[in-house]
Amino acid sequence: MDRRTFLSSLPVAATALPMVGSPLAAQARPAASTASGSDFGNRPDIHAGDRTAGASFATRSMAYGHNGAVGAAHPLAVLAGVETLKRGGSAVDAAIAVNACLGFLEPVSCGIGGDCYAMLWDPKLGMVVGLAGSGRSPRSLSLATVRSRATAGIIPAFNSVSVSVPGAVDAWWTLHERYGRLKWADLFEPAIAVAKEGAPVPEIIAANLKRELNRAAGPNSKAEEKENALRLFAPSGETPAAGETFRNPDLARTYRLIAEGGRDAFYEGPVADTIHAYLQRIGGFLTKADLAAHRSEWTTPLFVNYRGVDVHAIGANTQGIATLQMLNILEKFDMKGAGFQTALSLHLQASAKRLAFEDRARFYADPDFAKVPTDWLLSKDYAALRAELIRPDRMPEPVFPGEAPGHGDTTYFTVADKDGMMVSWIQSNFRGLGSGLVPDGLGFMLQNRGQLFSLEEGHPNLYAPGKRPFQTIIPGFATRAGQPWMSFGVMGGDMQPQGQTQIIVNRVDYGLDAQAAGDSPRWYHEGSSQSMSEDDPGMTSKGELHVESGVPEATKAGLVERGWIVTPTVGDYGRYHCIERRGHGTERVYAAASEMRADGIALAY
Repeated sequence: MDRRTFLSSLPVAATALPMVGSPLAAQARPAASTASGSDFGNRPDIHAGDRTAGASFATRSMAYGHNGAVGAAHPLAVLAGVETLKRGGSAVDAAIAVNACLGFLEPVSCGIGGDCYAMLWDPKLGMVVGLAGSGRSPRSLSLATVRSRATAGIIPAFNSVSVSVPGAVDAWWTLHERYGRLKWADLFEPAIAVAKEGAPVPEIIAANLKRELNRAAGPNSKAEEKENALRLFAPSGETPAAGETFRNPDLARTYRLIAEGGRDAFYEGPVADTIHAYLQRIGGFLTKADLAAHRSEWTTPLFVNYRGVDVHAIGANTQGIATLQMLNILEKFDMKGAGFQTALSLHLQASAKRLAFEDRARFYADPDFAKVPTDWLLSKDYAALRAELIRPDRMPEPVFPGEAPGHGDTTYFTVADKDGMMVSWIQSNFRGLGSGLVPDGLGFMLQNRGQLFSLEEGHPNLYAPGKRPFQTIIPGFATRAGQPWMSFGVMGGDMQPQGQTQIIVNRVDYGLDAQAAGDSPRWYHEGSSQSMSEDDPGMTSKGELHVESGVPEATKAGLVERGWIVTPTVGDYGRYHCIERRGHGTERVYAAASEMRADGIALAY
């Protein structure tokens, strides 16, 4: 169907939901300015108005429904997901439709040039299932060549040496083969329609697009490498401002090829041919043979039990187990007794992060190439040893990884359907738009995930041809008593495990509902022994503990007293969506929560 038919087919209540004042959706609060540019919008001392029910700091109510729910970073993508569910699609069908729309609507965070991971509750199997859609490095690219392109031991982000095989489309195809109900081609119709006709750009996406294009196609880029990116995202010389319409007919044509030809159109057909020819022309390394060899991987997620809640994570070459390590450590402390948003509570959480991230820097890698001591890292005994390093009155300093026995942008969304399937889905280009490299006429940028390889000799994440790089993107899932509870995620580089941990602590220890748990002021600790980019040299001793303006002043002072370098920062503390399942059988109710710091919404019906 075309976009007009798609939008007109929605019920009046659904199309009206993004309006101000709706109980199911609200406009994102700008961090530093209003849409009109008035200085009156830059008032961090002014917070959301009073609520008559729920947490005082909550920005909106959750969306409730019996039949399905969708939460994502753009309202039009959410509507596409809801409409897919209403046409009889599964949660996976709806997730593919959402992701395809977001590749156009939110190109600064995702796209078919990137990778994709998913966890889902399979109601027939009665268990959480995982899929890793992570591409490998080019087989023709040697370690010596990568080192020759590096600066101070860091692989450049905006260069063909950082390009790895895009895994998203194969992940979609693999999930659809097992769980899809609607025809593959039908899932792309909403995205094709909106990419052709265009859509107004929301505030947060507009600001991020301008910033990231300046980085990806900046003065250090070669003319032949940045011309396609500039033509695509800034055809008039500037990226679209908030409220201006953006179109991408090239991406619409690429989606049509994938809709008609399946995953083979991308990895072995015309899309692969174009990617190969473009990279050969600019001196890149990824080839059609690399694309053709790619396959996604089904995986059984790892989990730890945190005070009666099983929290799941995909282990293979991701930072997912960092969330689990942090929770294992925090379980050793009386977090409820520490108090909500107190200095002690944030101190314990940030201390657990520092310890877990040192293990992340030392051990996490592609298990096909390195022996990752996962069982040991996730053991309760090891967590107890790490917890002993945390004092209540002083930040742990210095911190080291354990001795093993013998800024990043992403989109996260979640979907649930009438049969009880819940999907937690995350997809990313890595550095905002990605590598800066846009293959001729395809309408998307290739990812630069390969920047996260290590160049340190002997490191498990050392670059090698045909290897999957360490991944930051991680979906989240939690179960209770063997039943699904929450499909959730927090986007944004190494904020992801920190944000996931805060959500679980807020829900389990402090009893907040799904919306209030996300609206609660967040913290973000920056710094570890693992460098994430040229702008992040890694641990500089204590790092910095960033806190949102909503954190109480007494809490900030208490953190400083404990030795933390506290930096109140208005900025990106991750973007969150969640679907909670309440009740079972005919009494099942979905409660969907969305992020007030960004442009998206959550809907249920």
